[in-house]
Amino acid sequence: MTVREAKPARTKEAPAHTNGKEVPISAHVRKDLLGIEHLSKSDILGLVERSNHFNDELSRIERFPHRDTLAGLTVANLFFENSTRTRTSFELAERRLGADYVSLSPAISSLTKGESLLDTVKVLEAMKLDAIVVRHSSAGVPQFLADRLPAHVRIINAGDGAHEHPTQALLDAASLIERIGDLAGKHILIVGDIRHSRVARSNIWLLKKLGAAITLVGPRTLLPKDIGSIFDVRVSDDLEPELSGADAIIALRIQQERQTSGLFPTLQEYHERYGLTKQRLKNTSAIVLHPGPINLGVELDANVAYGERSLVLKQVKRGVAIRMAVLEWLFETTNT
Repeated sequence: MTVREAKPARTKEAPAHTNGKEVPISAHVRKDLLGIEHLSKSDILGLVERSNHFNDELSRIERFPHRDTLAGLTVANLFFENSTRTRTSFELAERRLGADYVSLSPAISSLTKGESLLDTVKVLEAMKLDAIVVRHSSAGVPQFLADRLPAHVRIINAGDGAHEHPTQALLDAASLIERIGDLAGKHILIVGDIRHSRVARSNIWLLKKLGAAITLVGPRTLLPKDIGSIFDVRVSDDLEPELSGADAIIALRIQQERQTSGLFPTLQEYHERYGLTKQRLKNTSAIVLHPGPINLGVELDANVAYGERSLVLKQVKRGVAIRMAVLEWLFETTNT
């Protein structure tokens, strides 16, 4: 969440100026999920625990029971970038909690006629929306909306540029904890296109809060300058030496659509140096994650992506459960 505040009164529990520090959820006037950076460890673990409940139900029964937790509330899913997993899982989460929802894309909206983003959102707000789930190619769009809409309209960041993708990091954490337990002291590799990855940034914030040791691995051209010192994590352009001590590996998609110039010679060369194959993983017991969609034969071989050490399909299943937990949390004061 980044949980935002709208000029709360100064109290012992809620300082008026946080300077980027974690603040108890109860201290805030409005609640949005804009990122992981200001989310506390207890908030993260609370969302993971609640998602476990939903995930267990999804595992036990064939048809998920209808709930009325968000009955009477309306959510707009505003996706300016293509999405299958995130968009569908939000829609399912909204439906399973009893909310009404509408999903929009720029290609079929008035944005194609010159209407601005804020114009569109103001129109949607006039239709009495309670929440907006937004994905955009530009970093900061969720914050832009939260700064301009009234506090009762919750904003959920479904991915903004190369900034953050908080619900992906939350479901990754839930998947990891289910498989290997407490993440404190665990060594997690994040491998691939760090430069363009919002998933990497959200996972760095989250894993550090849970006490994990993180190493970023990839071609130097895909490792932003000074990222190691900025986030206080290890950085390497050589995968092989890092594998033996790893408990988990998060492989990232090579985002060719975001690259304006060749940052490595060929996909084949990338696969030879950084792709996860059975042969490369034979000397490590690390589990494997990937946010999807996977470029098979580039980041992962098929027998790794769908092998016994892979959590890829569990991540997909977890997507619905964690987004149910987030939606429920955002409106918990409304429905209690």
